[in-house]
Amino acid sequence: MDHKSLKILLVEDNLLNQKLICLTLSKYGFQIDLADNGAKALTKLESNDYDLILMDIMMPVMDGLETTRQIRVNERAMNQHLPIIGPTANTMDSDRHRCLEAGMDEYLVKPFDVSEFFRVLELLSLV
Repeated sequence: MDHKSLKILLVEDNLLNQKLICLTLSKYGFQIDLADNGAKALTKLESNDYDLILMDIMMPVMDGLETTRQIRVNERAMNQHLPIIGPTANTMDSDRHRCLEAGMDEYLVKPFDVSEFFRVLELLSLV
């Protein structure tokens, strides 16, 4: 899959992080859609098709772990799987474990390096 055709839902409540991630990834041709909390992300998923979700962990209204769990429940009913990467400033092994346990496919430490992002995309067979 050509990475420039990837449509990404960025679920991030921090405005500065939103701008930085959007600016960085748009330079590489990714199509980015935004939601600033998990509840809004679930609404966007109802009416849009995405190739990948970048899901922050700590957000108001509905955090990234609960949102991921809900997405995975919904997917099981439809026999689908949407890759979810959890970029977070939390760097403990226990944080990574919580992300994967909630159903995320991978975890990135913020601010993430673009080469690390592409490594994860390759790992998930998205490039």
